[in-house]
Order: sequence, then structure tokens, then C-alpha cells
Amino acid sequence: MSARIVRTVAELRAVLAPRRADGVGFVPTMGALHEGHLSLLRAARNANGTVVLSIFVNPTQFGEAADLNAYPRTEAADVALAAEAGVDVVFAPSVAEMYPNGFATTVSVGGAITGTLEGAERGRSHFDGVATVVAKLLLAVQPDRAYFGAKDAQQVVVVRRMVADLGIPVEIVTRPTSRDTDGLARSSRNTRLSPDDRAIAAAIPRALRAAQDAFARGIHEPQSLTNTVRAELDGLDPEYVEIVDADSLDPIDEVERPALLALAVRVGPVRLIDNVVLTPGVDDRITLGTAERSHA
Repeated sequence: MSARIVRTVAELRAVLAPRRADGVGFVPTMGALHEGHLSLLRAARNANGTVVLSIFVNPTQFGEAADLNAYPRTEAADVALAAEAGVDVVFAPSVAEMYPNGFATTVSVGGAITGTLEGAERGRSHFDGVATVVAKLLLAVQPDRAYFGAKDAQQVVVVRRMVADLGIPVEIVTRPTSRDTDGLARSSRNTRLSPDDRAIAAAIPRALRAAQDAFARGIHEPQSLTNTVRAELDGLDPEYVEIVDADSLDPIDEVERPALLALAVRVGPVRLIDNVVLTPGVDDRITLGTAERSHA
């Protein structure tokens, strides 16, 4: 089975028009597919008659030109993986298709959900770029369901708020973070890690697991938990380690309901983000490989 590649919104809508009766599932990506993306595609395949994958490296959400230029672009390999996962349509537009000459509209989600964590580090323009491109993609595909990974937890909160506020008729489905055997969250950026940097990056899931262990022992005070993460990062200097309400992303004084423990850290040239949700009464700790756990 091969996936059909389309480059324009007009062609995409024409292809999807006769397929909508059985449901359309959509997985938006920037390409460089990995197992995390494939798990989203499999979930979409199981619940929808038609599955659409988008591949678009969105320039408006990158604050650094170097990061944009270094982002891996592997369309041929991505299309092959998509076909194996049962994708029906690959939407791979150009920048000019998404942002034609004279484009002057920005979708901006306000409040704490865009002002904290990634928003505080990368600036308001980052989530303006995310919200705008996701809105355009949802309007282009018009899916019944759109699938996102929990690794980008703040992005999911922003997208849910935008969809609710604008009345976009789509169900946002969040799937658990996909992790490698050492616990590192799968990311297209991981391919840019050297072997030495990859070994260093394994401290990130170990640190999150240490906080989960402390939480399971009854420590629910955010500062104590974030201090645990920092102490376990093996000398890495995180841009932030914070615990916020999982729904509103507001600061909290005590973990009494689901809370998001999130961090961002640079390892070599690569900026990595990760998170876990701490829920009272729920043990959902990261599983680490034997070799990695021995270093904790």
C-alpha cells in the first residue's frame, strides 16, 4: 500500500471529500518520523477510515534560524514509514502554500498557558506560530480526530484551548509519550545527539523518575520535587524545571490534583524537553532500561 502525497490544500480537500463518511484521523508532524509518530499513526489507523499525515517544518515557531536550518528533513523516508503505518494521504505543503504572499493573520492564545514553560523561554511568538499553523492544518484537513503526543504537553494544552475557543469541530486525542529503552523521550532532535551526548541525555528520564519516586513516597511540595530533578541531572543546567497545574499550567503550592512536571535542557547542540504528570493516587512512573537504571 502506498500513501498519496498532496502538496496543496485544494488537492487535499478534493482527495478527502469522498472519504469523510468513515471518519478522518490526522497526525500533524514536522517530519523526521520516529516510533512516537508511528504510535500516533497506529492509533489514528485503528479509529478512522482515512488517516492523514502532514509533514511541514513550520518556520514561524522557531526562534533560532540555526535550529530551523538544522531540523532534519527526510521526506522520502517519512513517506515510506507512513505507508507502512497505513497512512492514506500525506499532506506535504510548501512554505508558500501555508503562508502565501500577503499572509497577515496570527492565531494567538493568551494567558498562563502560553506565558510559562516554553513560552517563557522561547517567547510568545513560539506559540503564536504553533497555534497559527495547527489552526491552518486543521482547517485544511477538517479531521474528525487529531492526534498529539504527551511529550509536547504545553502544546496540547494550547491546541485544546484554541480548538475550544474557535469552535473547531475536531476531537483532540493525546497519546502517552513514546520512550526509548533508556527512558529518553523520542524526538526528531535526538538524531542530532552524538553517542556521548546521548548517554548524557539519559539523565533526563532518570531525573524525572527520581521525582516520581519521591512523589510516590509522599513528597508533594513542588520545590522539593524540582530540587530532586535538578540534583539528578548529572551536571546538566536546565533552562527550567517547573511543576504547574496539568490543565491550566498555573503555579501550584502543593500537588493535590494532576500536575505537570516539565523541564527543558540543552545537551550539546540540542535542546530537549520532557515531562511527566504527577497524579495523587496514581503510580505512572517512567520505565528505565537495566543499564540506565544502574546509573541512577
